[in-house]
Amino acid sequence: MTYESDAMWAVLADRSRRAIVTGLAEGERTVGELAAALPISQPAVSQHLKVLKDIGLVTDRPDGTKRRYRLNEAGVSALRDQLDTFWRQTLSSFEQHMEEDR
Repeated sequence: MTYESDAMWAVLADRSRRAIVTGLAEGERTVGELAAALPISQPAVSQHLKVLKDIGLVTDRPDGTKRRYRLNEAGVSALRDQLDTFWRQTLSSFEQHMEEDR
């Protein structure tokens, strides 16, 4: 799966999706468990999970009649790589700027 940085960050721009990701960072959850901790309905949580799953940040597995959702390690790693690249570039630019001022 390819993880497009712009698409991933656009998906995470939504406050409810970030809250879902934060909840899943604590461990697997069902839609009901996630909805109980959020001010949105179960159908809304399901829609947000579908978006997160489509972009590769969340995976799911069957558990009886329910599905359990968790963060997709590869998707989270892709986000971390993007942040690491951003900060390396930013610090490098800052360092160059400081050297030019000397």
